[in-house]
Amino acid sequence: MAHIVVLGAGLGGTVMAYELRKELGAEHTVSVVNNGTSYSFVPSNPWVAVGWRDRKAVEVELEPIFARHRIEFYPEGAKRLHPSERRIELNNDTFINYDYLVIATGPEFAFDEIQGFGPDANTQSICHLDHALKAKTAVQELIRKPGPVAVGAVQGASCFGPAYEFAFILDKVLRDAKVRDRVPITFVTPEPYIGHLGLGGVGDTKGLLESEMRQRHIQWICNAKVDSIEPERMHITELADSGAVENTYELPHVFAMLLPAFRGVVAVHGIDGLTNPRGFILIDKHQRNPRFPDIFAIGVCVAIPPVGKTVIPVGVPKTGFMIESMAAAACVNICRLIEGKQPNAVASWNAVCLADFGDSGIAFIAQPQIPPRNVNWSSSGRWVHGAKMGFEKYFLHKIRSGKAEPFYEHFALQMLGIDKLKELEISDSLDT
Repeated sequence: MAHIVVLGAGLGGTVMAYELRKELGAEHTVSVVNNGTSYSFVPSNPWVAVGWRDRKAVEVELEPIFARHRIEFYPEGAKRLHPSERRIELNNDTFINYDYLVIATGPEFAFDEIQGFGPDANTQSICHLDHALKAKTAVQELIRKPGPVAVGAVQGASCFGPAYEFAFILDKVLRDAKVRDRVPITFVTPEPYIGHLGLGGVGDTKGLLESEMRQRHIQWICNAKVDSIEPERMHITELADSGAVENTYELPHVFAMLLPAFRGVVAVHGIDGLTNPRGFILIDKHQRNPRFPDIFAIGVCVAIPPVGKTVIPVGVPKTGFMIESMAAAACVNICRLIEGKQPNAVASWNAVCLADFGDSGIAFIAQPQIPPRNVNWSSSGRWVHGAKMGFEKYFLHKIRSGKAEPFYEHFALQMLGIDKLKELEISDSLDT
């Protein structure tokens, strides 16, 4: 009998546990270690931050679901991984042993790397449900007392889609409140151009996003390095493509939401042979760590080199489609090892994204995510807003039901098979 432990119960970890339980017989044990008992749907956080969703709508209690599917659960969280001993030290000072481990912790948010940065200082965040709920209060105050706003991401960030989403959704909320004319918005990003997204752009994301920003009167600063943040002023250095200082700014703000750079969590950070200097897990093409072959990793915690060189560090996003494909490959390879075979499954690492703008949106497919690509497509329209709502509804149903169905893959294949994507009746298909 093998004991497989999944460390983390976010998107990747929860799907991973469902995949393993589906494929492994009852004689094998599947366990999940997580800091807390709940799963929250992170893609909904921009909606939470403007009051369009509450905690109950986007959060799922995992204990009864795991129990129903014979998945053991340790919500104490991990203090430290001891890979040479094949065990995890939990935060209550107990230990859990494993035969195979899948690390799916997600990231730690590096707010401390910039003075005055983060939800405990002078900016808001939508990286976590608690952050988004705190941002909601700040948005309500902004509507009561309008003033300049800064939205975007800082140097080293790798998840840009939610920053664009929040900028456009906030624009919609302020227009609905009839105060947008008193709220200048500036988008701040380390990307070399709008729509780079850490991917070198996908299709015409540069043109589509620049057009949306002009239409909504959102200014932007690219190649931006945030030096420090005061309660009402942000200090920014803008670099030229040569690396020379192009400009410096003291950007005023009464509200700011900037996404941070990520790094590996404390429980794994600094383990020789397991992580890179930022604490991300080193893996081979089979999602397997070369130093510790009984350890696999999926999701945001995985080390992926940047796409090309940029003046300011820009990371590669790990999208839901990529994470699902990582989980599927890791599951196949663990099952093969248990059977005495060698791993052979390789994740596809494609990207499918629905970026909601409150009343429209942009969708893109990058196949593979890292260029050059076989599919390099993007489109915009009101249909994306409906598709994102349908996606949220379906995925939360998937988590609540304990299904391992690869939704992203089905969705991408369906879109690629339709000539006019805006005619896709996504809401009808997801309701059935």
